[in-house]
Amino acid sequence: MTTLTLALFVVGGSFCAGMLGSLTGLGGGIIIVPMLSLLFHVQLRYAIGASLVSVIATSSGAAAAYVREGFTNVRVGMLLEVATTAGALSGAALSGLIPTSALAVLFGLVLLFSAYRSLQRREDHALLTTPDKWAARLRLDSTFPIAGGEQPYSVRRVPAGFALMYAAGILSALLGIGSGIVKVLAMDQTMRLPFKVSTTTSNFMIGVTAAASAGVYLHKGYIDPTLAFPVMLGVLAGALIGARILGGANTKRLRQLFTIVVVVMAFEMLYKGARGGI
Repeated sequence: MTTLTLALFVVGGSFCAGMLGSLTGLGGGIIIVPMLSLLFHVQLRYAIGASLVSVIATSSGAAAAYVREGFTNVRVGMLLEVATTAGALSGAALSGLIPTSALAVLFGLVLLFSAYRSLQRREDHALLTTPDKWAARLRLDSTFPIAGGEQPYSVRRVPAGFALMYAAGILSALLGIGSGIVKVLAMDQTMRLPFKVSTTTSNFMIGVTAAASAGVYLHKGYIDPTLAFPVMLGVLAGALIGARILGGANTKRLRQLFTIVVVVMAFEMLYKGARGGI
């Protein structure tokens, strides 16, 4: 297979990953790494490096739109980004010390958890408006747009959310994903932000987290431009198309398809990681 043919296949696969990730709300990075390592036999650390570059590209455009619409809590995002960036730098530094087989097993477990979460009902919990000590001190409480105007909400348990974001940053660097699932769970369940605010603020943070990790991977030589560019191009195009067709798509069927794909990849990653074949 020539380099051009391989690049075209990578663009096509990345396009599908980006579109499916956009339609399910979990991002394309969760599919990119196993696709590159299992289907195209790319060395795992190079697959992670390429995925990090694509995560930076896909999060940037959507993040700007969400900020304009008033959903993103920028103050919360900037505070928690300190934790995720520190975690990302720690994870990137550890990446060279952890065997690729162990990374594959960890990735398989994260995939299974992602598949489980993708099938859960997403409902907003009761919003809290009682000021929290840390939220008041850091002025984190805000509002988000609803049909009748602006809905106020209060941020809770800031230290716990900060600690979880550090863990999310480590996962992002080790596995080349945005770790949006961990971030959304931390903000939604622990800090009690509205679900729409949690998802949009997570998207706002993902690009910076991935950029911190990618810098370390670039320094170590794990980002190959001939691989990263077609991956970024395909994922970005797929994410844009997915965002356009989201309104008319059957979300339930898409989540079922996503779950099947992710579970198959998860077991393949676990199998090859356990055998040391990756």
